Amino acid sequence: MSAVHGEDERAAGRPSRYDVTGRRGTHPSAERLSPANPLWGSNGIAFGPDGRLYVAEFLGGRISAVDLDGGELDVVVPAGGPVRSPDDLAFGADGSMYIADLVPGRVWRRSPRGEYTLVSDEVKNPNGITCIGDRLFVNEMKPDGRLLELFPDGGAPAVLTAGLAMGNAMQRGPDGCLYYPHMISEQIWRIPPDGGEPEMVADQVDRPVAVRFDRGGVLHVLSLGPEGRVTRIDLHGTGSRTLVTSGLAGLDNAAFDAENRMFVSSYASGGITEMHPDGRTRVIVPRGFDGPYGVTVDLGGTVYAADHYRVASPPASSEASFGGDGGADAEPAEPVSHVLAPFAHGIAADGGLLHLTSQFGDVRTYDPRDGSMRKRSGGLDRPMGIAVDPAAGSLVVAEAGGGRVLAVDGSDRVTVLAEGLGRPVDVAFDAAGRCYVSDEQAGAVLRLEEDATAAVVAECLGAPQGLAVVGDVLYVVETAHRSLRAVSLVTAASWTEAEDLPVGPSPDAVPVPPDAGPALFAHGLPGLAGRFTGLASAPDGSLVLSADGEGTLLRLIPSGPR
Repeated sequence: MSAVHGEDERAAGRPSRYDVTGRRGTHPSAERLSPANPLWGSNGIAFGPDGRLYVAEFLGGRISAVDLDGGELDVVVPAGGPVRSPDDLAFGADGSMYIADLVPGRVWRRSPRGEYTLVSDEVKNPNGITCIGDRLFVNEMKPDGRLLELFPDGGAPAVLTAGLAMGNAMQRGPDGCLYYPHMISEQIWRIPPDGGEPEMVADQVDRPVAVRFDRGGVLHVLSLGPEGRVTRIDLHGTGSRTLVTSGLAGLDNAAFDAENRMFVSSYASGGITEMHPDGRTRVIVPRGFDGPYGVTVDLGGTVYAADHYRVASPPASSEASFGGDGGADAEPAEPVSHVLAPFAHGIAADGGLLHLTSQFGDVRTYDPRDGSMRKRSGGLDRPMGIAVDPAAGSLVVAEAGGGRVLAVDGSDRVTVLAEGLGRPVDVAFDAAGRCYVSDEQAGAVLRLEEDATAAVVAECLGAPQGLAVVGDVLYVVETAHRSLRAVSLVTAASWTEAEDLPVGPSPDAVPVPPDAGPALFAHGLPGLAGRFTGLASAPDGSLVLSADGEGTLLRLIPSGPR
């Protein structure tokens, strides 16, 4: 019997970013609620000299080449190498790949032979990158950013202009100028590559994240919003504007092939999609979960995941998730985006509300009924797991960086429930209202007592993170062991509930020491957050686990007390 049920042959054969061999967790009831996501988000894309489309995975720390006929991926720049957070890429005249490594602030050259050379470490938040022949240009994604020319053979960067209101994907236009967005001020600017006075060419453009010219010289400006909008501007013709809406949330970048077909990426959900001029789309690489991180299940059984850039749910039905009766040509079912919620990592359902944390410091409450987002607390040190105290109604948060467990009451007042912990990651309550916390650094699960002390419930665990309680059994994900541990809260008996779970980096990934990874913040802006494998209990007694290694959610029916 397969350990993961529900997948037809087409979905089962889809490559997993965790393990291309298709290994599965060993729990007999494990079921994927969505197909594996091949990409950890998709950011900068560009056609290489070999005709393949290359995609930078900022969250995954790698670059892959896409076969546009079948959607297969070939990892060209693996994770764990010198490149840590590639956000955009471009190809020079000699076939070299140039990479904007955003968080460390580096620009790399990868030669056609696969050799890496550091071009510059003097760019802050390098993002938009483009080549004009053998000349290399990059801009900075930060307030008052710069646009620079870099010299791969040596030499100090030359600043063409400053004052960019968050730069991003740019390109040379038909007139020879460099075109680039000001993301904050919603404008498009241009400047000659040899320098000069910058000129604004378009204003009031919807949340511009990338500018791209098609083969006919028409400017396409991608919006980073939930509607998937592209503004088409005929700058060098009639000057007319056309707005196209695709429904692809979180567009990031685009590339046109020799036949003028437009392919787009999504930072919010990954994938590669062909987008037609009328907004119709065709999936090349399916979209999925960028994480997922925290997970929760409301009283109606709806599953919500905190997916770094958004809150999303699995496809509407497992039949739709895995192809169902749609036929071989049916578009693959993909997670449903509820709201773009930047840097959502922890999540807890509370009646009709969803409470969110971000490792970048805040706690928020989202109301799906009116779309409002209320900030409850800020300035925290890596808040991760969140739960609702069933007695007090307050939000209880694991502050991983601060070594504390906090409570946020209805008036948004913050109190400390526990401090002096190692690295608390998740919190959960049992039926009696007792609070449990997983301490990843200490390798333990603790119970918070009324006298502000903490009692050890389980120890000698391997990097415990996600927590859930079902009846009298506590479940915890041991991310270092890729397993689900169960502990009886009555007898203290402990057993392994599931093994070989697709959490964390893939088994063949190059290991990266925790202190060697990209920083949480980069020049005042969010960098890269740490991984968080969430766990939640459902009203029917099942468990839902965020399998961040492959970009899915797994449902398991626990075996119960032993």
